Amino acid sequence: KYHHTNLDGVKGFPEDAVIKAVQAVRTLFDPSASVDANPRLLARIEEVRSLIGDGNIPRVRFLLCSNGQSWKRPEAQAIIDREQFPDRVRFEHVNHDQLIHILQSTEPVRDTLSFVGKAIVEDLNYARVFVGKIPVAELARLMEKHGDRLLERNIRRYLGLHGNRVNEAIQKTLRDPDMRSNFYFYNNGVTLICERFDYNALQSENHKVRVESLQIINGGQTSKTIQATLAGAQRALFPLQGEDAHVLVRLYQVPRDAGPSVQTITYAINSQNPVDLKDLRSGDERQKKLEMSMKDLGFDYRRQRTESTLTAKDISVGTAAEAVLSVWRERPQRAKFREGELFAKSYEDIFTSELTAAQVVIAVMLFRIAENKRKRPPANAPELVRYASNFIALLMGRYLLSDLQLTLDKLDHRTFADARKHVEDNGDGYFDRAVQELKDALDKLYGGQPVSPQRLAATFRRG
Repeated sequence: KYHHTNLDGVKGFPEDAVIKAVQAVRTLFDPSASVDANPRLLARIEEVRSLIGDGNIPRVRFLLCSNGQSWKRPEAQAIIDREQFPDRVRFEHVNHDQLIHILQSTEPVRDTLSFVGKAIVEDLNYARVFVGKIPVAELARLMEKHGDRLLERNIRRYLGLHGNRVNEAIQKTLRDPDMRSNFYFYNNGVTLICERFDYNALQSENHKVRVESLQIINGGQTSKTIQATLAGAQRALFPLQGEDAHVLVRLYQVPRDAGPSVQTITYAINSQNPVDLKDLRSGDERQKKLEMSMKDLGFDYRRQRTESTLTAKDISVGTAAEAVLSVWRERPQRAKFREGELFAKSYEDIFTSELTAAQVVIAVMLFRIAENKRKRPPANAPELVRYASNFIALLMGRYLLSDLQLTLDKLDHRTFADARKHVEDNGDGYFDRAVQELKDALDKLYGGQPVSPQRLAATFRRG
């Protein structure tokens, strides 16, 4: 809330806004509460609430922000107290005073970094650069001593080990005696900035570098993962000296008054196009063969990312993976809700040596019909259409093979033209038939009772 008519910073947070905040928490995170929202927003809300229904407990921190004082006590506070929220729900007021406090409370980090081996030092445009390598144990010591104070300028906080593919790979490398010595080559390194660094320029190697106002602006995930791996309990389970592995460090000395320059460096380093698993798989022989085969069918397979807009004749590798996993591998819930695994755990299941370009194109055609109707449901379409596009595509694939009297292995360049014509002529009919079949299945599953959007979301997510 911005009090534009009172800039003295004394106006209290409005009581009616506190009431709305409380209602929002009650409504959004209570699976049984009714919500009045547009259909697209409601579908997203119900997906979240279906997760809660499965036992995933949310932790809510609601920030009431204004350029004035906190909500009046005891009137507005009583509104919150009456709700008897558990300790998993917190309401906090944030204003200019808190922001100033945060900005002023960070104590500068001063330390000495122990580099090993040779280093490169240069003066560039009123700044200095020190490039070298340090043992991972030194980075762990730095994180143990200063913690998140080193990450004030980092673009994100730690994403954790479990469920984060990159961080898990870092830890796996550090634990493997055969891979550990090559950690320097596997990792992109860490970028640090400081207001000043000093070292003995007469020394040829193994420098001790004193730094002032040190910050990690790139490599926070690496640093925290190294810290977690070398921590006490982990270290007991997986003995690791830490001197066996090294990490590249780029240390920039930037003047104190170069605020915008620091921000520009941070942005530039962290905004370069990331390489994900799709990119890494693009050089796979199977991907190259699909690209060549698809050209013969009149389609362009985009196995590599590109800036150009996709047309109806273009098929991206991501869309191909989701379509094939849904339609031909019959795992629609994994394709829809585990997108991050498409080019990891599911890659070998999707892109088998038997997969033909014709199968990919037909799967994508069916999937696109279902997806387009999910985004723009036909008049009087049942609610399940918003949640079941991957399942609908699966059933459409079954109908097509049945009409063609083919098994999947026979769907290739020889039968492609006939299959494509069937999809173009019967696609909408296949869609309607699949929707009806799913509707009948839901009626059987729930005994003909009305099924809420929340339950629909959960049903299709669980497969």
